[in-house]
Amino acid sequence: TYGWDVTDARKIWCFGPDTIGANLLVDTTKGVQYLNEIKDSCVAAFQWATKEGPCSEENMRQCRFNILDVTLHADAIHRGGGQIMPTVRRVVYAATLLAKPGLLEPVFLVEIQCPESAMGGIYGVLNRRRGHVIAEEQRPGTPMYNIKAYLPVMESFGFQADLRSATGGQAFPQAVFDHWQLLPGSPLDAGSKTEQIVKGIRKRKGLKEDIPSVDNYYDKL
Repeated sequence: TYGWDVTDARKIWCFGPDTIGANLLVDTTKGVQYLNEIKDSCVAAFQWATKEGPCSEENMRQCRFNILDVTLHADAIHRGGGQIMPTVRRVVYAATLLAKPGLLEPVFLVEIQCPESAMGGIYGVLNRRRGHVIAEEQRPGTPMYNIKAYLPVMESFGFQADLRSATGGQAFPQAVFDHWQLLPGSPLDAGSKTEQIVKGIRKRKGLKEDIPSVDNYYDKL
């Protein structure tokens, strides 16, 4: 069960977004009346919310949301999708902001072939771009070396030209997407690099630069 409580694992409602993402909605309630009637609306709202998260309207990843308790109106007319979906979406957003969200960045696996004389230049370029070497080995019967390194996609623009300049054209890189990694800090930390990146994304999308405050999601009766 991958470290999950068996009872919780049996009550996973869905994965999201698109029913296959790395986020989960889990029903941890006990004896809530009418809950099954709103399950489909909750799942639809969860797919919507995890596809466009509150920080930058990008896909969310690696988040688990527990439904702890629900109080529903006794009249079925007030339990329709039109009422439930926007409410669940707002709850997911509020829970995300209260949990001190982070920002994931994509990372390339870069494989570089080079002679030994070019290795110093390669290490220098990688260090300047937040990359780090994970393996280095000589190719049998040749003077060439294979270097494997992780390089954030954000730092990869102009990488080949920089590498060519630092090695006199003796290094030959290939890059493929490998994984996501968490940037230091939170988008909610004022003045942090993560906040600046999120503001840039929001500006590019035509959104207000500041991330909505959790106060926006407190509904008063």
